[in-house]
Amino acid sequence: MIKAIRIHGHGGPEVMRFEDIELPPPRAGEVRVRHTAVALNFSDINVRRGGFYQKDPLPMPIILGNEAAAVVTALGPDVDTWRVGDRVGYVGMGAGFFQNTGSYAQERNVFAARLAPIPDNISDVQAASIMLKGLTASNIINKIYRPKPGDTVLIHAAASGVGLILVQWCKHYGATVIGTVGSADKAEIAKAHGCDHTILYRQTDFVKAVKAIVPKGVTAVLDGVGKDTFIPSMDCTAPFGTLVNYGNASGHVPPIDIIDLSLKGTLNLWRPGVHYFLGDPERFRELMKDLFELVGQGVLKTVATRTYPLAEAASAHRDAESAAHAGPVVLLP
Repeated sequence: MIKAIRIHGHGGPEVMRFEDIELPPPRAGEVRVRHTAVALNFSDINVRRGGFYQKDPLPMPIILGNEAAAVVTALGPDVDTWRVGDRVGYVGMGAGFFQNTGSYAQERNVFAARLAPIPDNISDVQAASIMLKGLTASNIINKIYRPKPGDTVLIHAAASGVGLILVQWCKHYGATVIGTVGSADKAEIAKAHGCDHTILYRQTDFVKAVKAIVPKGVTAVLDGVGKDTFIPSMDCTAPFGTLVNYGNASGHVPPIDIIDLSLKGTLNLWRPGVHYFLGDPERFRELMKDLFELVGQGVLKTVATRTYPLAEAASAHRDAESAAHAGPVVLLP
């Protein structure tokens, strides 16, 4: 028997239960892993709530979670790519983030092909705190918008897990960074990671504040908030600017009339997904290697991480939903 956080129906954090479950031996192509650090992502909250791209009801009960650092403890038949004792990490199991969940558990059977090695100079908590968030940022920086000196970038939720990585990456390429944050404490954290300007968006009209800093508008907007910020951001983006929505912490972005893109200065809109790096295991491992190298080189500094025991995952969800803390959250089995 092992312990896992399961839900038997959608709802608030109160639906999460810390329960005993049976775990069968790994099947062909699988390995059994003992989780050492489990990432809390907003997608977990969306799955718990029942509002994450789900067209059909999910079979209950569900073990939440899609990302973790772990140690291999057993090999299924025909698996020769890993050895017992290997340190590994994973992000998803090859499907949408509302499918094949299961990282909120002490142990789990996973597809061997979906794992990546964790180097010795990266701790388990570091790995769990940066894998998905770092790959999300990599998807933006390397495939959609590469900052350059002279650019000004607006990053919403700049003190969030992904936001702090984006701040550092944009500064690495020489851009000026403006970040919206929810509190004075988070403003200090964003500044410590490279933000040139911070805006307390709950107290200030961020559009006016951005225009006061850069009257012609920003070169790009990187937005993990969604509903509350994405469309207003069009009004402080320079002509031919780029707006990237990569998250929906405040809800999904409302439908946009395509003609507005020309009326607001000919804008480029993007909504990337994680499937680019999850759909191909070899690409995933390559991107993970690149990401860990940037961490090792000090280009991307892992952010101070708040940890909770796995048994207290419901409290971690409540704090994440209230934006009580800056940076990533990791559950410790």
